[in-house]
Amino acid sequence: MSWRLRVVHTTGYNYDAPVTSSYNEARLTPRSDNRQNVILNRVETDPATRSYRYTDYWGTAVTAFDLHAPHTSLEVVGSSVVETDAFTPPAEPSEWGDLHADSVTDRFDELLGTSTYVPANRQLASVAKKLAKDRTPYEAVTAVAEWVHAEMAYVPGTTGVHTSAVEAYAEKKGVCQDYAHLTLLMLRSIGIPARYVSGYLHPTADAVVGESVEGQSHAWVEAWTGSWWGYDPTNAVPVREQHVSVGIGRDYADVPPLKGIFSGGGSTELDVVVEITRLA
Repeated sequence: MSWRLRVVHTTGYNYDAPVTSSYNEARLTPRSDNRQNVILNRVETDPATRSYRYTDYWGTAVTAFDLHAPHTSLEVVGSSVVETDAFTPPAEPSEWGDLHADSVTDRFDELLGTSTYVPANRQLASVAKKLAKDRTPYEAVTAVAEWVHAEMAYVPGTTGVHTSAVEAYAEKKGVCQDYAHLTLLMLRSIGIPARYVSGYLHPTADAVVGESVEGQSHAWVEAWTGSWWGYDPTNAVPVREQHVSVGIGRDYADVPPLKGIFSGGGSTELDVVVEITRLA
């Protein structure tokens, strides 16, 4: 059963002195793919400014904008209406021999190697290898993600945006970003192409139509086992109607919702609110 969701993601910055110039990128536009369809999206700023859109290297829609008049605050609002589908297993699951073929390893080289937040780790690679034994690649993805879910405790505030998978595992606690990075490390170590996905999660599986709730910015993984499909290790479930995907990449560094530079100003206060409504 498909859902129709409205997502409003508001980010506000306040500066203690005027900012004279700023250059920004927003990744707030959901993806249109085989699991979801974007009906409406707009990204607006206050102060208002002109913007342009492009698709980055990984396939994420980016809204770029810059401001050159002094300002002491900046608000960026991404508004979207998206239709999402229930989970469907990949139609043509691959065997291990298929994944190890040169055509696959060459095609997905960047999603099989290490990255800033997903370094190599011999201990975790050994665990992944044991979990994959006597399982198909599809089964191994689920086994690894469920292992991460069982090993980690969800404790907000214990890690930051710069925490790597290995650092989070050493603490055995973290947030969705850490669960995703740890799962990526283990999947890549056994030769399964895997990528980081940013997006949103409606917190209620039986959501009431028309009721707006506080949503969550969320992260999960997509694995390639013949085709791309998503799994949410934080909640130990396949990606389904409640999930709205936005950005994809090697790790969080490729998909921050907002990033930029500015001149002038001083210390910055940040406020983020996500409102999500099931429309149908």
